[in-house]
Amino acid sequence: MHKVYKTEEILDLNYTRAKGIFDNCTYPWEVLPDIGDYIKALGSTLPADEFDNPSENVWISKTAKVFPSAYITGPCIIDHGAEIRHCAFIRSPAMVGKNAIVGNSVELKNVILFDCVQVPHYNYVGDSILGYKSHMGAGCITSNVKSDKSIIFVKLGDTVISTGLKKFGTILGDFVEIGCNSVLNPGSLIGRHSTVYPVSSVRGIVPENSIYKDSGAIVEKHA
Repeated sequence: MHKVYKTEEILDLNYTRAKGIFDNCTYPWEVLPDIGDYIKALGSTLPADEFDNPSENVWISKTAKVFPSAYITGPCIIDHGAEIRHCAFIRSPAMVGKNAIVGNSVELKNVILFDCVQVPHYNYVGDSILGYKSHMGAGCITSNVKSDKSIIFVKLGDTVISTGLKKFGTILGDFVEIGCNSVLNPGSLIGRHSTVYPVSSVRGIVPENSIYKDSGAIVEKHA
């Protein structure tokens, strides 16, 4: 049965250094306004022998690979083994997990990327949370503001939940695959292990273990 996912129903919190931010939150989008402050507090506790602090409120693992052309502003944490490629634009706040890939010309803003997330080619990810080993194909973007700038609601049938936010992109569950050139509209949630076809415009909730073909065709995956 379809449902509005609570935090631990869509995200494995063992795969992010930001686990603590989700304490006492029912739904994952509730943490979006607090990402910056959380990073500042956490960053100040990171060991100096593991993380460089090249500028104010920016902590980069000594094992991360950051291309010289990348632009990074704080607050930001880039964790062990992450790769920040050519002309990536991280305009804070942003938490980039272990072994994550932020690709060429990708822009991040107010995000948590769990470990092993891949946003490798021409992506915009704003006011969003991407779960463990989720992947966005080339050209995929999150649309994080409604055209009328009003409050964003999460909707599933007759269930409507006000997020209280005017900026909220998407929550991708663990192991989600988003096809190339897709748009994830404000307040969209994609359940674990689901796949979205290329060139899709996704709105609302996609159940876990599903294939999103279009708004009228969401089918269950079969082993």
